Amino acid sequence: MVETVSLLDATWSRHQLVARFAADRMRFTTSYWYDSVDFDEMAEIHGGEQIERLLFHVAAFEINKICSLRPQRLDWGRFARFVTPEFAGLWREVFRNVWAQWRFENDDPDYHGPSFDIGGAAGDAPAFSLPAEPATARVLSFFGGGKDSLVAAKLLETLPGGYDLLSYSSSIYGTARHQHDMLDALIRFCKPAHHRRQWIYDDFLDSPVISLGDRVRSGTLTAAETPSSIFAALPYVVHHQYTHIALAHEKSADTGQVRWQRTGEDVNHQWGKSAQAETLLNQYISTRLVRGLTYFSALKPIYDVVIFNMLRKHLDALPFAHSCNLLKPWCRRCAKCVYVWLNYLAYLPEEAVLPIFDENLFDTTGNMKIFRQMLGLESHLPFECIGQMDEVKLAFELCRRKGLTGQAIDLFAVEAIKPDYRALVNRYTRVDFDQFGAAELLKDGIGEGLIAGAAEAKQYLDSFFN
Repeated sequence: MVETVSLLDATWSRHQLVARFAADRMRFTTSYWYDSVDFDEMAEIHGGEQIERLLFHVAAFEINKICSLRPQRLDWGRFARFVTPEFAGLWREVFRNVWAQWRFENDDPDYHGPSFDIGGAAGDAPAFSLPAEPATARVLSFFGGGKDSLVAAKLLETLPGGYDLLSYSSSIYGTARHQHDMLDALIRFCKPAHHRRQWIYDDFLDSPVISLGDRVRSGTLTAAETPSSIFAALPYVVHHQYTHIALAHEKSADTGQVRWQRTGEDVNHQWGKSAQAETLLNQYISTRLVRGLTYFSALKPIYDVVIFNMLRKHLDALPFAHSCNLLKPWCRRCAKCVYVWLNYLAYLPEEAVLPIFDENLFDTTGNMKIFRQMLGLESHLPFECIGQMDEVKLAFELCRRKGLTGQAIDLFAVEAIKPDYRALVNRYTRVDFDQFGAAELLKDGIGEGLIAGAAEAKQYLDSFFN
């Protein structure tokens, strides 16, 4: 197996961060570009050591993807001075939970990451501090271009101080220009005060390392995309003095796709979006890196059922939303596309949905295994950012009652175990504010928007099940 993964170096220029990694003799690079961050200016204000410490955290949550190669050791190189016990605990907890899917897929329940030394002589230096009592919250909202991003952005428009958007491209999803053009087209329907942009270039995840790499024994690669994106956004936070980072992670993401019998753990492809991950990352970042910062999800109190129904108010923007991770905007052959298709048709008018996909995915033979997985008819649900099995069944029943037809509808009608739909309506239209990580913002209209969205979803569902 691979013996050592190393952080060779991490450097900055005025608008760019670059991290270089090694897996024995193999070399990989990840770079970030920032349109409105000046690292030279930040270094003059805060000192080079603080920038190095921030840069280390960005690189540290990029290097964990290289650990999909099953290394025995991790060498932090010249950044070892920042490896405190607190950092080590966070890094290992993220690796253990995000890589549960990797361990399941590779049938390796005992691999919990490489060993590494803990030093931390410089890791307890004072963190960046934000204004103690800003007049209004300064919110930077992530915007990936999907239905969640759109709904969250519309909720944030109620904030007295408004909000800014951060859109980002990644080389693993295609060309940057194409991604940003699609994002810009959807952002036209939102009202941010400022629009920040980020470009990510990664030569590891899209490489042939599994088939051509030296001594590689892994069948899949995994990345901690959400934790990585949070740390990589911190330069924006420090430079522009944001008090909050807002994401659009729903309550549906808190439950995994399979209970692994060998270990007893819940394997959750979306663990990085879970309330557990949010709490863990918040605690570390706000005490160790940027004091005064809160990271939260605007949609965490509600399920996908409510979110899809909230799109009824934004049908003009619907053709510009996209969620596919394989071929943007839609490949129409992955679990993400199939799930969105199903729920769009369940909650939205057919005439608004059909032109977007230009194909009846219920009748696409190649998608039948995905539908079977989503309905719980295979060994586990798809490892993708989709909702829970009962949400899928509720959507199928809505489509059936709306008179939609196709192989997948027949599959659902004949083979799926039917739940108590009234119980599901009550469950999935509940708003759980205990899961909201920025209670101080609820009074500014977000709470009212979530409650109203849930009530409207319940009214829509009641029209089918009463």
